[in-house]
Amino acid sequence: MIPTDIDAAARLLLAARHGGPALDHLPVAPASIAEAHAIQDATAALLGEPVGAFKAAAIGDDLPTRGLIYARTIHPSPARIPAREVPLCGVEGEVAFRFTHDLPARAAPYTREEVAAAAQPCAAIEVIHSRYADQANRTMLEKLSDCVSNGGFVHAAPVADWRGLDLEHIHVQLLVNGETVLDQNGGNPSGDPLKVATALANMMRGGTGVRAGQFVTCGTFTGLRFLKPGDACTARFAGLGEASLTFTI
Repeated sequence: MIPTDIDAAARLLLAARHGGPALDHLPVAPASIAEAHAIQDATAALLGEPVGAFKAAAIGDDLPTRGLIYARTIHPSPARIPAREVPLCGVEGEVAFRFTHDLPARAAPYTREEVAAAAQPCAAIEVIHSRYADQANRTMLEKLSDCVSNGGFVHAAPVADWRGLDLEHIHVQLLVNGETVLDQNGGNPSGDPLKVATALANMMRGGTGVRAGQFVTCGTFTGLRFLKPGDACTARFAGLGEASLTFTI
């Protein structure tokens, strides 16, 4: 993509975020993760809102990816979000980390231990929404351009004393309207959430870095589930508490 293609894609996504019609597709689709990230960054520059969190993935040997989560869409648990703002009402129960101090831009990669010393985990729910009319049938790179379909983020209080937890095999429950719909150990496609947080720190070290107070959410343990207006859900992680969300009518 040339810079004008990136700018055009960003402006279309911006218009959709501002209440314009949902997109059928991007006029020129990104051909790489780097181009999709560039569209995210161009959209953020046009939007002019602070980034309060990231969503990240680092699955196997695939190149890692990240999506921007804007501060105004971040909510402490228990949260109430109008369903009209995120009509897909999609939810994923996740383990997230809150950074306790900056991991600034630098040349050398951050180690797993450095990231562990700079972050505290928490239970979280990622809200899934899209600026595309048919999100399910868009390409992975188109979704990545749209911050991987992020619509919001709900978090429990971070846990300071967590080093003894086995985050890869952590016990997780998902409740919808008080009924347990998932009860299992582990299930994150990237495996260890700390691996994902480390990948995020290293994706950002060539640019802005990450700042104290920002979060990274590290991929679903529960799969993507679509709820309805009026529904309530809770993602509960052993040792990390729970995050709860109601989609208000």
